[in-house]
Amino acid sequence: MEPTHPHHGHSRSGTPQASAERLPGIRHLVAVGSAKGGVGKSTVAVNLSFALQQMGGSIGLVDADVLGPSIPGMLGIPISQPPAMTPDGKVVPVERNNLKVMSMGMLTGDDSPAVLRGPMVSKYLQAFIGGVKWGTLDYLILDLPPGTGDTHLTLAQQFPLSGAVIVTTPQDVSLKIARRGLRMFEKVHVPILGIIENMSTFTCPHCGKATDIFRHGGGQRMSRELGVPFLGSIPLDADIVEAGDEGRPIVLSKPSSVAAKAYLTIATELAGQLQGHPTAVLKPFAWNWDSNEGEPTWVESAIRSSGAHTTAIGFRRRDARTLSVLWEDGQKSDLDVRDLRLACRCAMCVEEMSGRPLLDPKSVRRDVAPRTITSVGNYAIQFHWNDGHSTGIYTFEHLRALGQQSAAKVAEDV
Repeated sequence: MEPTHPHHGHSRSGTPQASAERLPGIRHLVAVGSAKGGVGKSTVAVNLSFALQQMGGSIGLVDADVLGPSIPGMLGIPISQPPAMTPDGKVVPVERNNLKVMSMGMLTGDDSPAVLRGPMVSKYLQAFIGGVKWGTLDYLILDLPPGTGDTHLTLAQQFPLSGAVIVTTPQDVSLKIARRGLRMFEKVHVPILGIIENMSTFTCPHCGKATDIFRHGGGQRMSRELGVPFLGSIPLDADIVEAGDEGRPIVLSKPSSVAAKAYLTIATELAGQLQGHPTAVLKPFAWNWDSNEGEPTWVESAIRSSGAHTTAIGFRRRDARTLSVLWEDGQKSDLDVRDLRLACRCAMCVEEMSGRPLLDPKSVRRDVAPRTITSVGNYAIQFHWNDGHSTGIYTFEHLRALGQQSAAKVAEDV
């Protein structure tokens, strides 16, 4: 997956909407995902939300599975009853046990599926997060749908995610797909806060015998292999399912149960990960190239000998024809703006399936230059050019590679 094409989650105007100011009062935005369906993400998201609440946090929950919402049923929230609106057009989230909730299930009934194309799914998701009057929250938890598509890219590009939690079951097929989901988040520079192994050991309530129905320990093994934290495991327990079906999640209905205590342990680990996790050095920006208004930061203090070579910590206009990028490992790339225009990899410039170039270099004028440069999540920037082109997203990996090519060319010329 190379999230550089025009259908990958930015607005029709071509202007990314990423901004920390879009979510005032929200301390952490945490995605709960897997890439695989049927692993219990929604159950985990609901119970994790209440476990964080029991630790003293103020929590919100977004059912980001617009096409297959399940959160209302787990919380006993009536369906087909649109939430109230504030005078300024914000949606008032529904509250259950002091948990603030937003879901497509509130707008549609069980027998009224949301039949939507990708762009509309993204618009609903943006409204469910940025158009809701959340107030002050410690955590806004996002329950993601399966896959690695539009929803995930919309989140990564347009909202300041603090990180992602990956849910898996112990068996190999789930672990392999969860690994792909984890890699997707890494690709767009969303921190991996940890792995949760769901549906772990089953203990018979009658004889007390433990049985690993879906095997055991796969999530912990995966965390070691990939070098990410293991937040904990949740047992395979019929009470968890029954509590969810009754609209009273197990963390609330049976707080002294083994499962509820497991969720509390995981919530404690997650809070610790967030507390010690560094925030992105670069803040969201929209930068006017000619006037230099909105110039992003250039944070030399963030340089580390072990720093990532594809983490940008500064952008600067060296001159009218050169964009300079500072990388976390201390290297600097000087990029000619026309070369950048020619290196666009959007679907208008490169044939998506074959990779065959569609852009004729002769058609790009010599004085082409950016009008604006805007940040896209934590992993890319987008140019709006003075020739009218604005559909390409340039990942940091792509920019670093272009910088290395440019440096090699200069060395050859010398």
